[in-house]
Amino acid sequence: MSNLSDIRREYTLGGLHREELPDNPMVLFEKWIEQIRDAEVLPDPTAMSVATVDADGQPFQRIVLLKRFDDEGFVFFTNLASRKAEQIAQNNKVSLLFPWHALERQVAVTGVAEQLSTTEVLKYFVTRPKESQIAAWVSKQSSKISARQALESKFAEMKAKFSQGEVPLPKFWGGYRVRPSSIEFWQGGEYRLHDRFLYTRQDSSSTESGWSIDRLAP
Repeated sequence: MSNLSDIRREYTLGGLHREELPDNPMVLFEKWIEQIRDAEVLPDPTAMSVATVDADGQPFQRIVLLKRFDDEGFVFFTNLASRKAEQIAQNNKVSLLFPWHALERQVAVTGVAEQLSTTEVLKYFVTRPKESQIAAWVSKQSSKISARQALESKFAEMKAKFSQGEVPLPKFWGGYRVRPSSIEFWQGGEYRLHDRFLYTRQDSSSTESGWSIDRLAP
């Protein structure tokens, strides 16, 4: 077994201060995601881990791509027969994590996932490359398959079927909006004295912004 205990480095790229924080966490999220995109240090800057829990209480995580965000929440798309969709149907409390280690940052989100309307899904689906649209018809996501050749054969079949005209939206393909109840911003700090600030959604009458802000111990 390899010994990993001596793999370490100092986090020195910057700090995060309370007086710099906007009242609305989505304002800071937008700033941070623009910075990680502009830095061009990650091949998939919109990649996030989505954690769900099955009926036995077993957590599971997978990486998906964030496709949209606003004050209402964070949007991603998936096969509605997938493991994540089945688990969300049982328990729609989820967690998101954006691992932007190249800038010594993380953003952790907790909230509830709500299925998008067909109109919202279709609006995004038509913007996908045609091959990606076809692939949505091919894969019964998370199901067991005999070999990769089965996928490739199905893809060729569906590509021929949809060779003319537009690819229709599969009924089993959709998306979710994660409405956040908390958003934590983590900035690495020297000597492991990291800066962590937690935004927690409040009753609209509790705070003017609708969010409280607390500093957390690293």
